[in-house]
Amino acid sequence: MAALQCAKVLGLTPVKSVPTVATKERAVPSFNGLKASKSQKSAAKQKLKGTARATPAPASRPSTTVRAAIAEDITTDFEVADMTMPQGGSWSVHKFGGTCVGSAERILNVARIVASDPAERRFVVVSAMGGSPKVTNILYSLLDKAAAKDNSGWGELISQLKEKHRAAAAELLGEEDEEAQKIMERIDEDLVNLKAMLKAISIAGSSTEIFTDFIVGHGELWSAMILAATLQKVTGKKVAFMDARDVLVVHPAEGGNQVDPNYERCEENLHAWYAARGDDGHYEGGGPDLVVATGFIARTEDGVPTTLKRDGSDLSAAIFGSLLRAGRVIIWTDVDGVYSADPRKVPDAVILKNLSYQEAWELSYFGANVLHPRTTLPVMKYAIPMFIRNAFNPTAPGTRIGRSHDAFSDEEHEAAHNELLEEGSDPLDAVVKGFATIDNVALVNVAGTGMAGVPGIASQIFSAVKNVGANVIAISQASSEHSVCFAVPESEADMVAVALRSTFRRAIESNRVHDIEVIPHCTVLAAVGQRMASTPGVSAALFAALAKARVNVRAIAQGCSEYNITVVVDRSDAAAALRAAHGRFYHSQTPLAVALIGPGLIGGTLLDQIRDQRTSLKKEFNIDMRVVGIIGANRMLIDNRGVDLSNWREELDTRGQAADMVAFEASLMDGHHGLPNTVVVDCTASSEVADKYPTWLAEGLHVVTPNKKANSGPLKEYLKIRQLQRELCTHYLYEATVGAGLPIVATLKGLLDTGDHMHRIEGIFSGTLSYIFNNFDGSKPFSQIVAEARANGFTEPDPRDDLEGMDVARKVVILGRECGLRLELDQVPVQSLVPEDLQHVASVDEFMQRLPEFDHEMEAKRKAAEEKGEVLRYVGVVDMDKREGRVELRQYPRTHAFTQLVGSDNIISFVTYRYNVQPLIVRGPGAGAEVTAGGVFSDLLRLAAFLGAPS
Repeated sequence: MAALQCAKVLGLTPVKSVPTVATKERAVPSFNGLKASKSQKSAAKQKLKGTARATPAPASRPSTTVRAAIAEDITTDFEVADMTMPQGGSWSVHKFGGTCVGSAERILNVARIVASDPAERRFVVVSAMGGSPKVTNILYSLLDKAAAKDNSGWGELISQLKEKHRAAAAELLGEEDEEAQKIMERIDEDLVNLKAMLKAISIAGSSTEIFTDFIVGHGELWSAMILAATLQKVTGKKVAFMDARDVLVVHPAEGGNQVDPNYERCEENLHAWYAARGDDGHYEGGGPDLVVATGFIARTEDGVPTTLKRDGSDLSAAIFGSLLRAGRVIIWTDVDGVYSADPRKVPDAVILKNLSYQEAWELSYFGANVLHPRTTLPVMKYAIPMFIRNAFNPTAPGTRIGRSHDAFSDEEHEAAHNELLEEGSDPLDAVVKGFATIDNVALVNVAGTGMAGVPGIASQIFSAVKNVGANVIAISQASSEHSVCFAVPESEADMVAVALRSTFRRAIESNRVHDIEVIPHCTVLAAVGQRMASTPGVSAALFAALAKARVNVRAIAQGCSEYNITVVVDRSDAAAALRAAHGRFYHSQTPLAVALIGPGLIGGTLLDQIRDQRTSLKKEFNIDMRVVGIIGANRMLIDNRGVDLSNWREELDTRGQAADMVAFEASLMDGHHGLPNTVVVDCTASSEVADKYPTWLAEGLHVVTPNKKANSGPLKEYLKIRQLQRELCTHYLYEATVGAGLPIVATLKGLLDTGDHMHRIEGIFSGTLSYIFNNFDGSKPFSQIVAEARANGFTEPDPRDDLEGMDVARKVVILGRECGLRLELDQVPVQSLVPEDLQHVASVDEFMQRLPEFDHEMEAKRKAAEEKGEVLRYVGVVDMDKREGRVELRQYPRTHAFTQLVGSDNIISFVTYRYNVQPLIVRGPGAGAEVTAGGVFSDLLRLAAFLGAPS
């Protein structure tokens, strides 16, 4: 009775059995005669075999009566002329998703794309209208409400369906257009039937898969009719509309909620469909060469409506491509192609030009938004290439997916290889095609000494997993056979663990197997590339990149085909791992994200130097140095793709925002720039900024600085920085803290690291004081020389900062600590050149006005030295024999190296065991924006070398 009642609600006549279902005439738009004429049918010479057949109905499915009634509604048994569908490369198959046909404007865009295809024959597969609201979502909402016996809102939802399609048809074809009216008549008829079916579902309180598939498939029917009429209007050619259920016959696939096409039946139906349209004068060449078909929907071998399940419209296009032996299948989306990684996670992901079918499978399996793996199966048999292209940017070439020897011909690969070499890239860049991740994964580890050498252990493990319906994502087994580790969705981990504990209960009790370990919060990362198998060094490069990003690998899996290398990492490391891996293979051998603090005189000069050298560094040394952030006292600029250094000052002013150090730091630690290596360059003299170094190093950020505050600050904090640097394998470089661009720190490290013993370091470390005493020869008073130095920009704004000698003292502490002295700044005696009476003067101007009062004191010291044939020099000393440091005004013979300086030069002498008789001397400009910025830049290049750049 339930079946009969449902059939009546559907408005269909019940039948006892349905050996053959004849054609049921419906109000389908003709599109100028798209439908076979009655005269053609009466002249038909053969009938399509294999029409709908009745089968016993399980209790969970509608009865044969109801199923047959639905089948009658959509199944056509064509009486056809003796014609077959043309096959071959002349066909071009297009598939447009719901986003592409979400509005009248977008449908018109689709029609123009198809019209511009120069192929001789074109076949278009279309999804239901997307946009807001999505048609398929509305249909599912109606089903949910009906199954829940909730009748509220039905009218509004049905009105939305009708209005969305009416508005599109009216805008595209015109309100009074005959075809538009026919389409709306068909939609009205369908909605009446859907209301009846929804009422039946509401009465029953549940729906079946058959009813659901039948209802949701209407979205494709309606959008295809509108597109067919629009395309006919745009091209002026006859367009054939195809209900794919008249052609596609599928049966359940093994092992999952999927279906497989019955290709023999499909091909018979396709030829019959074509022949039924015959040579009625409407088609050039005897049959349609421009077809619009519904995606997603099909019918079973019993003639019952069904769908192709997930990604069904893509699969529809692939099946039709195979049936037609098409020259190509184009999947039109809203992206320019397949990316090398998820662009939401890796901003610098690039569009891939070519993928093999196998690579597309692998990327799809691991979550990349490419194609469902089964989508490529129909076209592989005939080596039909598929293209992923952007309907909203149709000039973009997209991504080609084809056979491996097509996608990777020797000529193409050699050309790509040479192109990469010309760009300064690593040849491995052409080997790994893409990266994808699966989040929310748990690792399950089964381990124990009792597992080694025991046959069937793996079988027991995975039988238990299968029995609870869990999905295994990746498997890794130790060669010792003591452990098997595999990844499953995190939501299934607990039930898997329970099943395994039950399976191995006795082994666990006897300690032959340890308790089952579950490691939650993991992510699977896969590197995919078909040529990895024949290219040495890919795995090494991948794991080196992960190591540099301080990512710990939990598990590794790789098949002998080497189409992919799979690693499992902690979820918290997933973003860094993906960016590091992608950066290694797609940016350069050494990608480096630079964040600069303090774009003043030195910082600004450094940015200009990076700008001028960036291209050369990429070409000569394969270093991709990208400034991703700049922050000053008032403004900051964050750009994950890299600040345009050609006009960074203007960018900072116009695109920048209010300075916020917390937000600036967060942007670096989040790593949204996508580069695996990040360095903070501190070009300030701020203690507050220096205090942040430990935090940055702990987060895996490298630090380069000319700021002396950290290395001369409290010893405890300095030692903490050095400990973090070593423990975390991060780099902290500070060459420019002493001697600007002179290699003072590097020279000292080189001596000590090679086993030399330091006796004494002595030098003129202040460019300001070097200038003052180089010119203090008695011709001018001391105060006048200080004033001139200030006027020329050689001093700090307050000259007392130089004359007090604390800057020199900090450099003495820095070098002393490098030598192993545990010096504090207050332990270094400093002879100040600021007269005691002027040390507490409030203003700089007052200090400069009163300084001449004390010229006689400095002149007396100069004369005393001159009488001995000596001159005055202000020096810093690290005395390793006495284990002390000091800063003082000393006298040197006129023949001494320290007396031969000019301008603001620095000079430092190293007296060591090896350089005892004749000290090692480093001399040159020790101040100035250009040389100081150059010293910082040198540290950046040294960092790049540490990270793998060639020297």
